[in-house]
Amino acid sequence: MNNVIQEQHAVCKKYGAPWVEAPHHRTVGIARNVRTGLMPLNGLRHPPQGDTSGWYIWAGEELSTAPDFFEPLHIAHLAEWCPAALKFLGLPPRWRFLTAGDYEDVWEDLKLLDV
Repeated sequence: MNNVIQEQHAVCKKYGAPWVEAPHHRTVGIARNVRTGLMPLNGLRHPPQGDTSGWYIWAGEELSTAPDFFEPLHIAHLAEWCPAALKFLGLPPRWRFLTAGDYEDVWEDLKLLDV
């Protein structure tokens, strides 16, 4: 797991963001479609609340508004579901990522703080 933390620090440094831990006992909201290999892979982080990390992760071009689109998953199990997302989990609330193969985009979105 130390390798993942090092990757997270490297991503944060690359994009000029402070590293904010996403502990393994916390949850992400994850869409089932990430297991299909659909691209791109997307993630955004709201401020954590309760036992959540604030992260929401999905695959594809559009974010669904269906009430059951996301399901909770402990970060400890994310490597089984979506290992490509792990390196981005150190980004702080208000940050987003999009990745597809060799393409990677990471940016700050202040609107994510208004939950």
